[in-house]
Amino acid sequence: MPEGDTVYRTAQNLNAALAGAMLMRCDIRVPAFATVDFTGQRVIEVVSRGKHLLLRVGGFTVHSHLKMEGSWHLYQHGTKWRRPAHTARIVLETADWVAVGYSLGVLEVLATDDEDTVVGHLGPDLLGPDWDAAEALIRLTADPQRPGGLALLDQRVLAGLGNVYRNELCFLRGMLPTRPVGEVADPRRLIALAHRLIDANKDRSERTTTGTLRGATDWVYSRRGKPCLRCGTKIRQGTLGENELQLRETFWCPHCQQ
Repeated sequence: MPEGDTVYRTAQNLNAALAGAMLMRCDIRVPAFATVDFTGQRVIEVVSRGKHLLLRVGGFTVHSHLKMEGSWHLYQHGTKWRRPAHTARIVLETADWVAVGYSLGVLEVLATDDEDTVVGHLGPDLLGPDWDAAEALIRLTADPQRPGGLALLDQRVLAGLGNVYRNELCFLRGMLPTRPVGEVADPRRLIALAHRLIDANKDRSERTTTGTLRGATDWVYSRRGKPCLRCGTKIRQGTLGENELQLRETFWCPHCQQ
């Protein structure tokens, strides 16, 4: 499941391969931008902002969001693609690399000066060079009655956390996802843990919140009915969201989380 660390790593890989290189081919397979052609332009850089990916070229930005199914792949010329060609939404080629964006939930082109229209609403980026823990605390505690499990998923509060991290953070802090933010003991520690956890995974190909890549890599996420790794109580599963479109699965230990 793509979360902020996945997008960060994707941006780093794309930037290493494309930044400074001239595009020899630009094929955008989204009707609204199908006529856009950056062939002959040099890629300036590729950066992440929360779960958003920004590829800057020639005064414009190719903005993409992976959503649930999207991914970017890098291939050397002549290498077989690992996903069906019909799912490709954009193909960018340089002399050395072919970058393909598959099943992207969002793909659009806008002026780089207008990037704030798509990412300006985001809260502090947990993996950004401008990470601001103080601002994150202000946003997290702005609505004391809001369930902490909802606030952690709100990209306007913290940019980069997804459902895996939401569930794991609640477990590690011993709180039910439904606990109101105003009742969370020392929310500063919750924010600090979120930053530490996602930062520790940003360069890993496989995410872990338990500290091991052997055996269970998650404490509670997707472990319904399995014994808690701490106390042995069976993990429970439910849903939490502010409306039906925002419902996300929650997992918790009824003994370790109160």
